[in-house]
Amino acid sequence: MRRAAPAGLPPPPAFRRLPPGGSRLYRLDLKAVPYVFLAPFFLTFAAFGLFPLIYTCWLSLHRVELGGSAQWKGLENYTSLAGSAFFWNALANTFTIGVISTVPQLLMALGLAHLLNYRLRGRGFFRVAVLAPYATSIAAATLVFAQLFNTDYGLINTALGWAGFEPVAWESSKWPAQIAISVIVTWRWTGYNALIYLAAMQAVPQDLYEAAALDGASRWRQFLSVTIPSIRPTILFTVIVSTIGATQLFGEPMLFGGSVGISGGSGNQFQTLSLLMYEKGWVTGALGQASAIAWVMLLLLLLIGGCQALVSRSNHSRGRGRGRVRAGRMRTKAGS
Repeated sequence: MRRAAPAGLPPPPAFRRLPPGGSRLYRLDLKAVPYVFLAPFFLTFAAFGLFPLIYTCWLSLHRVELGGSAQWKGLENYTSLAGSAFFWNALANTFTIGVISTVPQLLMALGLAHLLNYRLRGRGFFRVAVLAPYATSIAAATLVFAQLFNTDYGLINTALGWAGFEPVAWESSKWPAQIAISVIVTWRWTGYNALIYLAAMQAVPQDLYEAAALDGASRWRQFLSVTIPSIRPTILFTVIVSTIGATQLFGEPMLFGGSVGISGGSGNQFQTLSLLMYEKGWVTGALGQASAIAWVMLLLLLLIGGCQALVSRSNHSRGRGRGRVRAGRMRTKAGS
């Protein structure tokens, strides 16, 4: 029986039963609608992500020239890379430039974020200022730094001459060229990583800092014992992203070298894997070898990501083990 509506209120709506086939359509609608909404993403990923990846793998197993037909070669492109001095030189350059640009970059970002985390006058202005290099285009920043590091009339060599040092061949020497490129990368990405660290630091509970201050810990000790452990996942994220960016470094060395930028200088002294891949594919026309280099870069990134994941998992397990030990000690003290 339907209950009568109270005085002054409209009667409750009558619930209608679905027709015999309506329940099936209703269940089908609930199951199908989420996939319909997700379909554009999967279609876009399949067209611009999955298909190029599979097609590049297919090209790496063939000998393909620009405007020619593909010939099956199997793993010949990979074996030729293993015996190529240019490949190992590019791999070593990628590693060294990545290290000398990523490590100072992240350390400086941590320091900047720690300073911006305090209550400073004009804190908003400084936060925008550290992000300004990231907003600058790669071409503009690299061309300016190329003028600064110019061997003949650059400001850096002029300052070194005032200090009594000999001018440095920043473009033609191996280590000076790699240091100059690393300076460009560090200048551009330090502020970006600093804001990421700052966002993570602001999520750290203030009670931890107050407890550390009551225990007599200085600000440096608070930074090492409270801030760093609290933002460790964020640090790992920036390390992974910076490693991926260093492996794919392309614009800075190409623009820094000018006319010989694609080959990484006159002696390939700063040629990275990305530059070598571009040279093989679009200068010499060996698309198969370029595809093999692309897949080697992908495998290297997967290997580095897997190693970093294992390190983070081991650190997490150690932290849980230490927490259990501390909890056991507290229970023992409480029992005694």
